[in-house]
Amino acid sequence: MSTSLVVPLHVAYIKALGNSKDDLSYHLSAHLRMNAVYWGLTALCIMGHKDALDREEMIDFVMSCWDEEAGAFGAHPDHDAHLLSTLSAIQILLMQDALSRVDVDRVVKFIISLQQPSGIFTGDAFGETDTRFLYCAVNALSLLGRLHELDVEKTVAYIRRCRNFDGGFGAVAGAESHSAQVFVCVAALAILDRLDEVDQPTLCWWLSERQLPNGGLNGRPEKLEDVCYSFWVLSTLSILRKPTWLDASKLEAFILSAQDTESGGIADRPGDMPDVFHTQFGLAGLSLLGHPALVDLDPVYCMPASIIDSMGLRKGWEALQRRAS
Repeated sequence: MSTSLVVPLHVAYIKALGNSKDDLSYHLSAHLRMNAVYWGLTALCIMGHKDALDREEMIDFVMSCWDEEAGAFGAHPDHDAHLLSTLSAIQILLMQDALSRVDVDRVVKFIISLQQPSGIFTGDAFGETDTRFLYCAVNALSLLGRLHELDVEKTVAYIRRCRNFDGGFGAVAGAESHSAQVFVCVAALAILDRLDEVDQPTLCWWLSERQLPNGGLNGRPEKLEDVCYSFWVLSTLSILRKPTWLDASKLEAFILSAQDTESGGIADRPGDMPDVFHTQFGLAGLSLLGHPALVDLDPVYCMPASIIDSMGLRKGWEALQRRAS
């Protein structure tokens, strides 16, 4: 178990992810490809190694996923457009300074068309609803400079319906509170400047209760710890300016213990196989914890803070102070 962050191994792990095109698992995960590119690039940005992946090759891949009929991005070439992959595409192109390649008007039309009368968003034309998709819509419209085209009151009203007695939020109205859904609802409200809708004392108590004796965080009561909640829980507390409501040193030790110190990457918990999803969100958690030599991450947009700052989109979040190496 490592007590230090093995950055060179994590960089090498991410660079090697595209070399497994003959593996069945590579093709079975095609529906996550755009998201995985976003996770990998963001992880590299946090570690200060953005250029480890070829910029032009990445941009070409993103544009190859354009769904001309829908006017948005799918997860893989020839896949139908979806809000999840569309947000990831926008984030990737922004980080690569290539957003000019996007037909913004068509993307905005696609996003707005998915809002339902209740205020929730479907992920695509097939109708699944989830507060994740609402966050994707709000985030993407904000990054595109078109948030004014959103029906804000209708959007906020639906988030309000998802708020539970414990201060948390669920995937849909009436669903139990879950840390990931708490993040998407709170982050969406932050972007919309409507954090007044959050019962902050109760929610921050509920979030701090997600920390287990081993330092890791779970998504809801009676569940196992998982590295990805290092971001979902901590980012929400950062947005609400209460990152000190967790034991930072124990959480940091838990994340570091989940590293693969032979091949690189971070797993969901110690002893499991690493993947790019947990690598990204483990590093995101470490950045918010002030781990030395990492790049500041904006917890609202889950992108390098310097990019969000340059766009004038920074909200009043608070992370732990970056420690010296």
